[in-house]
Amino acid sequence: QVQLIESGGGLVQAGDSLRLSCIASGDTFESYAMGWFRQAPGKEREFVTALSRAGGNIYHLDSVKGRFTISRDNAKATVYLQMNSLKPEDTAVYYCAAAKTLDTGMTLVLAQQYGYWGQGTQVTVSS
Repeated sequence: QVQLIESGGGLVQAGDSLRLSCIASGDTFESYAMGWFRQAPGKEREFVTALSRAGGNIYHLDSVKGRFTISRDNAKATVYLQMNSLKPEDTAVYYCAAAKTLDTGMTLVLAQQYGYWGQGTQVTVSS
């Protein structure tokens, strides 16, 4: 069973960048497809981006394409979310999620497909 801990959130101005990190422990990180979700106040949790065990097959929410980049470092058991050109509408709690899968090429975009979640990290973008 994997445990996930996010870090890197904060308060920034519109146009700034942040890099979120999610460190996994307790199981073999390479066995998990990874994703990032976010939840703004009063809204449902939404998919942001995800990548497969092999690090490919990356999918993004349309509104973050070209601005956000997901990557993983299996040696460090860490998945990253590089966020550039941040906008006030990106303000949310960001969650890292993991799904154990035998398929190295599978990318998961639905929250119910993930069995493990971090505690979340707050990102606030001021205008």
